[in-house]
Amino acid sequence: MTTTQVRATCPHDCPDTCALLVTVEDGVATAVKGDPDHPTTVGVLCTKVARYTERTYHEDRLLHPLRRVGKKGEGKFERISWDEALDTIASKLTAIAARAPEAILPYSYCGTMGLVQGESMSSRFFNQIGASLLDRTICATAGFTGYKYTIGGSIGIDMEQFQNAKLIIIWGGNPIASNLHFWTRAQEAKRNGAKLIAIDPYRSLTAEKCHQHIALLPGTDAALALGLMHVLIAEDLLDHDYIAQYTLGYEQLKQRAAEWTPERTAETCGISVAEVVELARLYGSMARAGEPVAIRTNYGVQRVRGGGMSVRNMACLPALVGAWRHPAGGIQLSSGGSFPTNKAALQRPDLLKNQPRTINMTTIGDDLLRASSPEFGPEVEAVIVYNANPLAIAPDSAKVMAGFAREDLFTVVLEHFQTDTVDYADIVLPATTQLEHIDTHTSYGHLYMMANNAAIAPMGEAKANTEIFRLLAARMGFDDPCFQDSDDQLAAMAFDAQDVRAVNFDWESLKQKGWQKLNVPDAPFAQGGFPTPSGKCEFYSAAMEADGLDPLPTYLPPYESVASNPELAKRFPLAMISPPARNFLNSSFVNVKSLRSAEGEPHLDIHPADSAARGIVDGDMVRIFNDRGTFIAKARVTDKARAGLVVGLSVWWKKLGRDGKNANEVTSQQLTDMGRAPTFYDTLVQVERVAA
Repeated sequence: MTTTQVRATCPHDCPDTCALLVTVEDGVATAVKGDPDHPTTVGVLCTKVARYTERTYHEDRLLHPLRRVGKKGEGKFERISWDEALDTIASKLTAIAARAPEAILPYSYCGTMGLVQGESMSSRFFNQIGASLLDRTICATAGFTGYKYTIGGSIGIDMEQFQNAKLIIIWGGNPIASNLHFWTRAQEAKRNGAKLIAIDPYRSLTAEKCHQHIALLPGTDAALALGLMHVLIAEDLLDHDYIAQYTLGYEQLKQRAAEWTPERTAETCGISVAEVVELARLYGSMARAGEPVAIRTNYGVQRVRGGGMSVRNMACLPALVGAWRHPAGGIQLSSGGSFPTNKAALQRPDLLKNQPRTINMTTIGDDLLRASSPEFGPEVEAVIVYNANPLAIAPDSAKVMAGFAREDLFTVVLEHFQTDTVDYADIVLPATTQLEHIDTHTSYGHLYMMANNAAIAPMGEAKANTEIFRLLAARMGFDDPCFQDSDDQLAAMAFDAQDVRAVNFDWESLKQKGWQKLNVPDAPFAQGGFPTPSGKCEFYSAAMEADGLDPLPTYLPPYESVASNPELAKRFPLAMISPPARNFLNSSFVNVKSLRSAEGEPHLDIHPADSAARGIVDGDMVRIFNDRGTFIAKARVTDKARAGLVVGLSVWWKKLGRDGKNANEVTSQQLTDMGRAPTFYDTLVQVERVAA
């Protein structure tokens, strides 16, 4: 028996981007473990990725091209050859492109976070066609935009510094489920005397293990940040020297924050005045004493109407107290902006002959149902889905289903398994998993460039995304030499080797070692140097004003709330959020039996007061509904959900729900204040008991 160990990288949409060691015996991957030498992975994997061989060798893997033989949605297919599949797709796309290239739409997201298998050869292919561009907004663009207006880019605390903080505010995240290696360092900080505070409408696994949990109303995070600013300024818990040297607009901010008394903040957020005042005092006094204070925020806070402003307001706090002076102080939303990626080389936007329209992936439900018009352009005639499962993850799911059910829509799906979306495909192409192809990665949680080597040969007839688009490009007669680039060549151009942050980057060396840390300072903004137009942390943003936004921190109540829509709130009095289930990653891993068994079945957490008012007891089947749709889940009566809130941990495949539906039946296609992002957690519903 020949046994080897291959260096790889977890490809999934998680900030940890773990370094993997794959054991291969006679060509079969027998184990996937964390690399003990990688400073952030330190040999530990989450329960999902630790079972990656179970996913790779799953009995339901798609291993051959398929053609639909039943009605859309039935999931009935017959096996065909690659030649037949490619010829069918190329013929269809060529005909559409000849008259209306924008009628072709790619739909993809972060089924893999890899720079090669994500958006490289695929982008070149669609740019050459002149297809509609996809606005990939479905996760984080609201927060990124608010953060960028304030700080200049997605740069923050190095994850390897968090264990040195003395106060860690975990704001809108559940890292036990979705950022395990940060949580490990937070626990180390806790053992060293740090205080951990969770801010979250839901008492998550993480919140239960913090010293304090502040359960504010969904969508009110921006108001809480303003209230904290009020107390910090009123009680002079500030770093005046840092403010004077490295910030812009303090006097204007001072006037705005004065409006947000602790009483107003507490009423808006549904918490106590003491919680507002004591958190601000703790944060400001510890910073004044020279102790590192850190905020780790995540994407949950920005999935509401004012989501971008929520993150912007939070990002102002470290500059007010001078927290950036310390390597373990400041804020982290994402580290992705630290990486010198060379997207132009990978994606080749220069191939575009004209500027096509852009379609927002969040509004795919409406856009697939739009007719041709001068405002919209041509009706969407073909969708190519890869690295995504829109039938499960896109909001306002009934419309998404109706759009994909169009008989005149030609749909191609590249996938590992027969997801909800595959059931609506005309042609299905089997894709490789991370163990079967080459890739390279950034991270949005740490600062290492990462390599992924192919550990095993592709299963069945599966092909890498890059190879599929190479073959389609050849079938369609695209003769630019860029369509011949190999995966190794693509990986070698993924980072700008001339950038000081990627000093000595060499793809062959990275493949051998597996990872390389960026050359960046430990405390990125200790002496200012923010990548904003002014070079300072911008409390007042002229760029926001130019974009038609309030240039100062403010608060926008959720679309679906008593404040914004009292009549709607009377009919649907419960706010609903649908954060990730611990054993799933978005809609990945839902079909892995061991993980699904651990998760159980779709359930809804509801507060005892709300359940009693509706005659619901623990274990009842309940119907969750609003004007957009309805789904069924099992009730869990618990005070983990604050009164007035219900929580449906997600994202379940629809076909695995009791009624063939999931939480996105009730979510909205409305967009955030900035970044054109979804408002998944800006949702009002009613809940009623149904017969089992």
